Amino acid sequence: MFGLGTIVNTIAVVVGGIIGLLLKNGLKNRYQETIMQGIGLAVLFVGISGAMTGMLKISKSIIESTGSLILVLSLCFGALIGEFINIEKRIEQFGFYLKSKVKSNDSKFIEGFVSTSLVICVGAMAIVGSFQDGLLHDPSILISKAVMDFVIVMVFASTLGVGTIFSAIPIFVYQGLLTVCASFLAPYFTTTMISNISFVGSVLIFAVGTNLCFHTKIKVGNLLPAVFMPLLLALFM
Repeated sequence: MFGLGTIVNTIAVVVGGIIGLLLKNGLKNRYQETIMQGIGLAVLFVGISGAMTGMLKISKSIIESTGSLILVLSLCFGALIGEFINIEKRIEQFGFYLKSKVKSNDSKFIEGFVSTSLVICVGAMAIVGSFQDGLLHDPSILISKAVMDFVIVMVFASTLGVGTIFSAIPIFVYQGLLTVCASFLAPYFTTTMISNISFVGSVLIFAVGTNLCFHTKIKVGNLLPAVFMPLLLALFM
């Protein structure tokens, strides 16, 4: 079934969020804070793992670093485009819009919506999984991601509230569009392009983890265009 991976992923996010809300009243603040720190660490190392896989190659027992120029250029050009559009502000405005519609008094609604949306939308599995679903009609990567997102959203919902459930909207639109686009652009993608997209996305996952662990304010939303820069750079490099 075309797009099955995105459908399963979206359902997993909603169900995980509902279960997390049911657990919320049963978790003291100190447990919630520690869980958030643990999730932040997990996100950090998922990002590190993906980035290292893409940037480090072993050739004849020698570790070589590749892709540094692609990464720097992707982040720079992606940041310029993202700041011009001000993607993160748009995401926050959408969060405020949803909050007004559901009439939520949850002070963490916006934080929950934005943080969860970025964690589950940014990265290698969302992009490569959507491409694989669109190119090969194989949803296996997205179904595996759905299991991970179920746990992540459940924990996020227990600490950040109902805003996390609404992250199902951007993930459905984002992965759905990627899947549809991949089916049309299949003849133009190379293995190198997909690899570069994956490790740049993993670096952004690391940034999300940094924000969660250390309460920094890296504008990951405004860096999202960087994920797609390797496609353009491939035309000139």
